[in-house]
Amino acid sequence: MFVRRLLLISLVFVTTLTACSKKEEKLFYESGRADAPVKEVPRDILATQQAFVELVKKVTPSVVNISTVSRRKIEQPFFEFSPFFNDFFDNRPRFRREQSLGSGFIINREGYIVTNDHVVRDAESIKVKLSNENVYDGHIVGSDPKTDIAVIKIDSREELPVAVLADSDKLQVGQWAVAIGNPFGLDRTVTVGVVSATGRSNMGIETYEDFIQTDASINPGNSGGPLLNVHGEVIGINTAIVAAGQGIGFAIPVNMAKQIVTQLITKGKVTRGWLGVTIQPVTDDLAKEFGLKKAQGVLVSDVVKGSPAAGAGIRQGDIILRFAGKEIKDAQHLQRVVGDTAPGTKVPVVVFREGKEVQLSLATASSDSAQARQARPQGGAPDTLGLAVEELPREYRQEGFTGVLVVQVDDGSAAGEAGIREGDVIVAVNRRPVANLAEYDRVMREAARRGSVVLLVRRGEASIYFSLRLR
Repeated sequence: MFVRRLLLISLVFVTTLTACSKKEEKLFYESGRADAPVKEVPRDILATQQAFVELVKKVTPSVVNISTVSRRKIEQPFFEFSPFFNDFFDNRPRFRREQSLGSGFIINREGYIVTNDHVVRDAESIKVKLSNENVYDGHIVGSDPKTDIAVIKIDSREELPVAVLADSDKLQVGQWAVAIGNPFGLDRTVTVGVVSATGRSNMGIETYEDFIQTDASINPGNSGGPLLNVHGEVIGINTAIVAAGQGIGFAIPVNMAKQIVTQLITKGKVTRGWLGVTIQPVTDDLAKEFGLKKAQGVLVSDVVKGSPAAGAGIRQGDIILRFAGKEIKDAQHLQRVVGDTAPGTKVPVVVFREGKEVQLSLATASSDSAQARQARPQGGAPDTLGLAVEELPREYRQEGFTGVLVVQVDDGSAAGEAGIREGDVIVAVNRRPVANLAEYDRVMREAARRGSVVLLVRRGEASIYFSLRLR
């Protein structure tokens, strides 16, 4: 009897516990009703979501994973510069093999793939994995380190999916941007953001820069992959990030890449237009001294003899305002515009000279015709500005130099703060050539009455204008 009662009590207790737990469970989920999914999602949100889903389905097959193996020399600075140890140690060069990952995208059915130069540079072997997991050997067709663009190729009998290229000149800040790539080896990762800015240059990343900035997440391994618009068209090639920041990535505009890729496929290299000038930025002070209402264009500090610029009549001291119909923003912009101009193309040029605009015309030459020149000794600036000058040594004059040699620059002086150095050769003051100390002193006395001076300085193979205030 006791046992029966005990069993009955136990059964009631367990039943009660079960009921309580179920009740508590029911209450728990009911209490979370405020966090339940929204039943009615606005149609525009669903449409946007579906657009991204369709975009990824459409483009992902054309995005490839690129893995490379390269052979890098191991630096041994201690033994390399200590001949004494060569008799006791094996000091032969040593190498190690490095593996790296990147991305790319297929641009035609023949198997050509666009990626970054730094992804495949120095590669001994290249493996390309498609979205269907098929892996092919790739070989480099051509690369251009100045823009960080490379083309590789795979030989495949299967029908390859192809990415569609957009017109990146039509991009607007604020448009959606989608990046697809293989960050840290995570195949075909999709990130979404916006176009944060266009025309980014002077970043110090490549020689020719015109980057699209985006906050779509880009990480190591994304390099070479596509940046897309909402139509699934390629607008750029993901290239670089700002390591110290978040949401700051850069892509090469696809319009820049089109010209490079075409040349790499047809010729295996890139040939750019060449003008034959040394240029520098137009500062507010230089603009005032040269009579410009505002700082614009680029200042020609030197013209190469026999160059297209010399033949067209461009002179030292001209300010290039427009080239081939485009307003020139800065030195990098002119470099890019000239480089994009096919050699032999005749283009109009507008320069600012002696207070007025002058119309000129020239035909660019090939960059291959720009011969490397031997650097000459470096140079500096004048006395009332905080420097001492003297007559040019005979060896300078034998090389065709005229002017005066800077032999001392005082710390904290106007010349020193402007960047003039010992060894610079001052060839002109306020655009008046100075052949010797007597001419230099005379022109400087006249400049003292104005309170400012523009010096043309020869430094090595370059010529540079400096605008200084007399103290």
